[in-house]
Amino acid sequence: MTTALIYLVVMLLVAAVVFLLAAVVFGRGEELAPLPPGSSPTRLPAEDINGDDVRQVRFQLVLRGYKMSEVDWVLRRLGGELDELRAQVARLEAARPEGAHRRPAGE
Repeated sequence: MTTALIYLVVMLLVAAVVFLLAAVVFGRGEELAPLPPGSSPTRLPAEDINGDDVRQVRFQLVLRGYKMSEVDWVLRRLGGELDELRAQVARLEAARPEGAHRRPAGE
């Protein structure tokens, strides 16, 4: 019984060493080199955010996924921009003359 337990422990240790060695040699499968600590690839324009800006957003990878503070920042910015656009649409619709009708989208 003791011999089987020793073999099991040795096999687990060998497997752990092989796994760690493979992780160091092959990395996490990233195409780009990791960013220096404290830097961020997260960029958005100061105003007038469009769809291309959002599609180009990249977040710094940390141990358990994306850096939460960067994701929160982007979401706050996008939320503010959307609120501003919605308020502007509401002001424009309120200023539209009463008899004006909307055109269908296809015209």
